[in-house]
Amino acid sequence: MTRTANLGYPRLGAKRELKWALESYWAKKTSAADLLKTAKNLRLAHWKEQQEAGVDFIPSNDFSLYDHVLDATRMVGATPARYAALDDLDELDLYFAMARGTQRGEQTFAAMEMTKWFDSNYHYIVPEIEPNQNYRLTSLKVVDEFLEAKQAGIHTRPVLLGPVSYLLLSKSTAAEGVPLKTLPNLLPVYGEALQRLAEAGADWVQIDEPYLAMDLDESARTAYEEAYAYLGRVADIRLMIAAYFGGLEDNLALAAGLPVHGLHVDLVRAPQQLEKILQQLPTEKTLSLGVIDGRNVWRVDLDAALKTVQQAVGALGAERIQIAPSCSLMFTPHDLNLEIELDHELKSWLAFARQKLDELALLKKAVSGAAEATAESFAVSREALAHRRASTRTHNPQVRERIAAIDESMLRRAHDYRTRKVAQARKLALPLLPTTTIGSFPQTAEVRAQRSANKKGALSQAAYDEFLKTEIKRTIKKQEEIGLDVLVHGEFERSDMVEYFGERMTGVAFTQNGWVQSYGSRAVRPPIIFGDVARPAAMTVVWSAYAQSLTDKPVKGMLTGPVTILEWSFVRDDQARDETCRQLALAIRDEVLDLERAGIHIIQIDEPAFREGLPLRRADQNYYLAWAIECFRLASSGAQDETQIHTHMCYAEFDNIMEAIGHMDADVISIEASRSKMELLDAFKQYQYPGDIGPGIYDIHSPNIPAQDAMEALLESAAKVVPLDQLWVNPDCGLKTRRWEEVVPALTNMVHAAQAVRQQLKV
Repeated sequence: MTRTANLGYPRLGAKRELKWALESYWAKKTSAADLLKTAKNLRLAHWKEQQEAGVDFIPSNDFSLYDHVLDATRMVGATPARYAALDDLDELDLYFAMARGTQRGEQTFAAMEMTKWFDSNYHYIVPEIEPNQNYRLTSLKVVDEFLEAKQAGIHTRPVLLGPVSYLLLSKSTAAEGVPLKTLPNLLPVYGEALQRLAEAGADWVQIDEPYLAMDLDESARTAYEEAYAYLGRVADIRLMIAAYFGGLEDNLALAAGLPVHGLHVDLVRAPQQLEKILQQLPTEKTLSLGVIDGRNVWRVDLDAALKTVQQAVGALGAERIQIAPSCSLMFTPHDLNLEIELDHELKSWLAFARQKLDELALLKKAVSGAAEATAESFAVSREALAHRRASTRTHNPQVRERIAAIDESMLRRAHDYRTRKVAQARKLALPLLPTTTIGSFPQTAEVRAQRSANKKGALSQAAYDEFLKTEIKRTIKKQEEIGLDVLVHGEFERSDMVEYFGERMTGVAFTQNGWVQSYGSRAVRPPIIFGDVARPAAMTVVWSAYAQSLTDKPVKGMLTGPVTILEWSFVRDDQARDETCRQLALAIRDEVLDLERAGIHIIQIDEPAFREGLPLRRADQNYYLAWAIECFRLASSGAQDETQIHTHMCYAEFDNIMEAIGHMDADVISIEASRSKMELLDAFKQYQYPGDIGPGIYDIHSPNIPAQDAMEALLESAAKVVPLDQLWVNPDCGLKTRRWEEVVPALTNMVHAAQAVRQQLKV
């Protein structure tokens, strides 16, 4: 019989229970025992949900207290040497020190670098591998959680991040180091983990190797052959290699030939690969079909998915087929049944993680010949899909007319950067090394409570507006006292940088509990773009204009860019993504022009997801970059010369697309650099960026308060690469997740560092 499998499940809990438990522990309000109890209860609840839904292969070790890559780092004993001084910490606090950084007296222990997980908005903790890394099995989490589920009567399929992908996701601590060269040292640790799992009673292990969907060089191909020649014989256990986020393409022969027992493929991102896979898969291997979208929230077309499964069953036989999501369901919200405010029509188009399990069960029944048992559910699915295709809610003729009218003149500023820089210098009168922040300031408990009360109707709009004005006024004053040169209003009215804009656009819907993990305890609630997008009215002008009225210093208008809104939303799948992005760009363009008319002459259009949207395969990247750049320019190019356009990017690898970023033609780019100790500046050595640059010198994702001398050192490093008249001073990212007690001294140190470097360089 064909069986079903799940590759991973949302971690945070249906109501973000893990988030609250983590933040309570970090604030020292609760104990480690309390946190671990919450985590255990969530794991058990999630396993039972999957068991009750009829999933045959239920994952374990897909749960994490912070990040599954960091879990792998702890498993193999690759803790960076700088944490040796923290050897008196227990396992839990050392783990969080690596993820978040910590301070002991005057000594600061920086967090490990964080970047995006392939082309998703999930952030992982980057392993730091020494050239002769000594690995050893230092965590049995994968075994412990298998036994935990077993004790509850649930037999699971443990999940491990594969050794080759782990090393390819890593960075070397030495300039000449290549993490992949340490594979021979790493494999015995993986082998020992597999042996422990076999002894515990595991019969299958899922090994995630997402790099099999990437362009691989010969060293990586050789590493895969070496790794699985070893792991395939080391323990009496079956291995399911999971490749996702794209097609195997030129790696098909490699993946199919690995001496393992099963191969999972993503047939949502790459449905065209199935025919070749069926032809090349060895006769003894199981094939896992990723036919349910693990990255989006739309109901599956059951008829189309069933046809795919039947094709595979016809070629290989039912016993060799597993039906699965395309990837882990951690990228989708937990349960659609919690959405009591979504209208019935829209809700009928959707499936969250819990509902995707039901879709798996329906496909299993249908392919097994239970046509009568599934007929009603298939009919409901067909009707919902038909209603969605025909709905007038998805099409706006006025938006489509505007898209058709876009011409080349709308994609260019009136003059080049150098001409604009002169006009902006006259208008803004900023010093060299101008200081600013990225936009948001701390979202305190009071800010969140007031926003919640307003949304629930317990606080009038007038009273809420007065509260916001008070917060903005206080924040402008604090920034002036700190000595920042370019101020922001603080974004207290915004719960999220994408949600805020989506709520003010047509064609976009929102959930109450549609949370997904971004990193650690950070959860986001992506908008659902279901129709054509338009901006009926100004979205930010009133708050930026109010802030500007309070100070003689320039205040930045803060906007989220079209590519980021697209990437951080659940996007409609019934039209091309670039078409939706152009609609978003026109909406942001309208807002830019309204801000300018209101007297705001610095406007930041954040694009932290620009790199995230880059296709994983090089052959597909130029097309994406062309339309992504076009959309940013469409959003920004209506501004006059004297209006300075900023953009912000963070926590991704930008080296290979710096030239493309330059073509966006922003006047200033601020970019994450502190965690990597300015490694990003190497890209600017290779490419002369045409605008101003603000490499972040304050890591805001750590509670550490950076010392002035540390920031001076980073700034001095930047000044060796970036011309002084193009260099800005700023944090890595927005400050909403930090506390005022951290922010004020950190920004004070940052401003003093800028002043000291100005003096040292005599500028």
